[in-house]
Amino acid sequence: MRSLCLLALAAGCSRGEDSVSLHGAGATLPYPLYSKWTAEYHQLNPNITINYQSIGSGGGVRQLIARTVDFGATDVPVLEAEARNVPPGALVHIPTAIGSVVVSYKLTGLKVPLKLTPEALAGIFLGEVTRWNAPELAAVNPGIALPDLPIAVVHRSDGSGTSAIFSEFLAAVSPAWRERVGSGKNVRWPTGMGAKGNEGVTGQLQSREGAIGYTELAYATQNGLPRAELKNRAGRFVGPSPEAATAAAEGVELSSSLYGSLAGAPSEQAYPLAAYTYLIVYKDAIDPKKGEALARFLWWALHDGQRFTRSLDYSPLPERVVRQAEAALHGLRVNGTPALVAETAAKPR
Repeated sequence: MRSLCLLALAAGCSRGEDSVSLHGAGATLPYPLYSKWTAEYHQLNPNITINYQSIGSGGGVRQLIARTVDFGATDVPVLEAEARNVPPGALVHIPTAIGSVVVSYKLTGLKVPLKLTPEALAGIFLGEVTRWNAPELAAVNPGIALPDLPIAVVHRSDGSGTSAIFSEFLAAVSPAWRERVGSGKNVRWPTGMGAKGNEGVTGQLQSREGAIGYTELAYATQNGLPRAELKNRAGRFVGPSPEAATAAAEGVELSSSLYGSLAGAPSEQAYPLAAYTYLIVYKDAIDPKKGEALARFLWWALHDGQRFTRSLDYSPLPERVVRQAEAALHGLRVNGTPALVAETAAKPR
């Protein structure tokens, strides 16, 4: 688990300069972006402190439902079974950006990106494709001398939105995976070793020759990890990038709960392992100061915060999604009254 990240933020509140502390926990996938946002937001007025623990989507959801944090972070929507102790409609999902899950590996000497078909990737994580020079890999990597080396599978050991994105993709492309494993933040992995957080998977990929695993694009970039090119629905091999994630979001409409799966996006330029990431809050906050401060930060993230996405390997929200998220923020309440003050909503982007 990443150690506690304590960051002072600015509220920019027009209703005084009282100090407010907000506490959140959840997804590791958006952590690099959220760290940047909080640092930039701090420049406004340092009267709000936000404590965010990058512990995985599952942990963030559990803590939010238990009300031990003020907001959660997840890469997949909260399931009804997870929220059985919460009244229907009490939780609001706010999309914040689009991230990409990277398939990475450690093959010393390989100078070009490895190409992987969905079928071969599913075979590897099912434990059926076990060596790097297997025919399924050699066929789509002509001219590359893949080593006669065992494949060491690495997966997340914690409840993870990154795992949910990855397993959802495998379930969409592989009937065998769908029937034997399925999808979700926690699945029964057929093979491999577990590591905690994107950080733990990254560490294994850096140190273990022949390893293959999945992590978030920003972690791969920061740590110099190679990224495989995946065959998308249109039959093209595409590597992860903010542009390819944006292409995946084109034409995919979000539901009324602001969720939409990007697995199997039809665009020729789409990277197939892209997904929205979310902050989750209670629709009706109990504490007036916290409720307003959190709503104002979310408004900033939807607008000014989007300009930091691409430089950190995320994609900004499409305009139509920003409009949907704005409507959700206007629906937030503090003891029944609007949490978002009028002057915030009136500010230009």
